[in-house]
Amino acid sequence: MAIERVGVIGGGLMGSGIAEVCGRVGSDVVVHEINAETAEAALGRIHKSLARAVERQKLDEAGRDEILGRISVSTDLAEQTDRQLVIEAATENEDLKKQLFRDLDEILTDDNAILASNTSSIPITRLGAVTKRPESVVGLHFFNPVPVMALVELVTTVKTSDSVSAEARAYAESLGKTVIAAKDRAGFIVNMLLVPYMLAAVRMYEAGVASAEDIDTGMKLGANHPMGPLELTDFVGLDTTKFVADVLFDEFKEPFYASPPLLTRMVEAGLLGRKSGEGFYKYG
Repeated sequence: MAIERVGVIGGGLMGSGIAEVCGRVGSDVVVHEINAETAEAALGRIHKSLARAVERQKLDEAGRDEILGRISVSTDLAEQTDRQLVIEAATENEDLKKQLFRDLDEILTDDNAILASNTSSIPITRLGAVTKRPESVVGLHFFNPVPVMALVELVTTVKTSDSVSAEARAYAESLGKTVIAAKDRAGFIVNMLLVPYMLAAVRMYEAGVASAEDIDTGMKLGANHPMGPLELTDFVGLDTTKFVADVLFDEFKEPFYASPPLLTRMVEAGLLGRKSGEGFYKYG
């Protein structure tokens, strides 16, 4: 099946980026948002990203207009009815995602339509289990910023059919992404390795071993990382980091996945990183 009609559920940073890369390769894309205000914001993110591409001469104005012509934003979930692939990129809340999967399962008219989640941590089996098509459910985990980051994690469950896995991989590769395959375990590949590293940096800072700046500088210059672990935590969001850590700890019960007290207190205080203006660093 050649995938030409794609739905994206959620037009936040991840969803708008996914919609953009799908539109860039010629797909007809319908983004679902919960109300007119968030729908307008989603479209604004896509316009802004494409404008940057034009400024950097990576795209001409005609190409930008063609891409925008392929992307629409709707507040009616029924507009997803004819989609061949729907990528859920809603808030990292398991109950919300399950309800979306139930609803999408009911309204998709194509029995072969693929349901995918961009979740960074929630086991895909739990999402597929609430549908009547668990064999057509996969994880397609993109990375932020989606138009720039080259990786997609393809997550299959014990129920996912080989044909669906192959179709999902082929489509992700058509977006210019490198696809790595992971079994359905909380955190998949990247976050199973990355989150303990980020939490270790928080513990080091909490213990007073070094300043945030020196921890980050050490990893950037000593390990050639483009961003230090505390900078990265601010970028991802302290609340998101804690949520993923909690899911991993619940799955594996390993102490290195446990949220440090400092991270918990900062989230409770609303210090969420870049999105709130303050985390381990302050932002203008």
